[in-house]
Amino acid sequence: MRAKMYNALFLCTGNSARSILAESLINHWGKGRFKGFSAGSFPKGEVNPLARQLLTELELPIQGLRSKSWNEFASPDAPVMDFVFTVCDQAAGEVCPIWPGQPVTAHWGVPDPAAVEGSEATRKLAFREAFRALERRIKIFTSLPIEKLDRMTVTRRVEAIGRLRDDVAEGQAS
Repeated sequence: MRAKMYNALFLCTGNSARSILAESLINHWGKGRFKGFSAGSFPKGEVNPLARQLLTELELPIQGLRSKSWNEFASPDAPVMDFVFTVCDQAAGEVCPIWPGQPVTAHWGVPDPAAVEGSEATRKLAFREAFRALERRIKIFTSLPIEKLDRMTVTRRVEAIGRLRDDVAEGQAS
């Protein structure tokens, strides 16, 4: 029997960088157990070129990535989400739609690499740092034995993952 596939939605304001990176990362590290989606409260309408470039360089999935409104996932015909994560502080403070299916929610705030100014090298470094923070959290999340845990425990664990400092080792999220 095939294990349950979990849907995870990553939210940000612009849906052009952090949430896009997270969508690709969970589709990679979820290894068929998780299906990632991303959206924004005020989508930019395009994927940030540095996000797309980084994912391409790392040979991570980019097919189907696009900047879109979170309203697409609040409609009755949208995929039902098991998890909804905000990855920017601004989106975490906004009034989100009511998600069908009562997903587990958590805030995994990561600094916005798209807001970093300076040289191309400085901006690329900001994207790599955001990527590393999201990858660390997603690897921990996808390793959780979700099917063996009750909802309250899963909620506590995903919230704890969001509180990890970027310099904390992977094994300390339990």
